[in-house]
Amino acid sequence: MRPITAADMMSPHVLTVREDMTLEEVANFLIENEISGAPVEDLYGKLVGVVSLTDVARTVADGTEASPRQERTSPDFFLQEWEDQATLREMGEYRLEDTEVQVSQIMTSGVYSVTEETPVPKIARMMIDNHIHRVLVTREERAVGIISTSDLLGLLVEESTS
Repeated sequence: MRPITAADMMSPHVLTVREDMTLEEVANFLIENEISGAPVEDLYGKLVGVVSLTDVARTVADGTEASPRQERTSPDFFLQEWEDQATLREMGEYRLEDTEVQVSQIMTSGVYSVTEETPVPKIARMMIDNHIHRVLVTREERAVGIISTSDLLGLLVEESTS
C-alpha cells in the first residue's frame, strides 16, 4: 500500500492575491471566496508570501501603520485555523477605511511548499513545526494545489470512519 501524498489530498484550485491589492480588496476577496487566507503573488506571478484574514483583522484592530511580518507567531495552529474561520464570518461587520494599506505590508513573507509526492506525515510535521495553516503544492515552481489544516483534519475523520 503506497502512502498518501500531497497529490492525493490537495485542493487543486489555488486562489491567489496580488501584493498590490488594498486591505479592503483582499478582505473582500477572502470573504467572497469563503477562504481564510491565500498565497500572494508579485506583479510577475511569482509567489512571495501568504496573507490571512487574521492579518487583515490584526491590521484593522491595531489601527496602526502595517509592517511586513516575517513569521507566524501562533502557538497553536489548529486553534488559529478556527479563529480564522470565525474572523471570516465577522469580517463583514468591519469597515475597512484605510485603503492605502497593501497586502505586501501585512503578508507573511515566504511560502512553505511541498511537491506532489510529499507524504502526508511530512506535510503535517512541517505545519506543526512552523505554526502554519496552509502549504502550497508546487510543480516546477508553480502552485498546483494547496493543503490546509482543515484538509488534514478531514483526512483524520475519513480514516477514523473507515
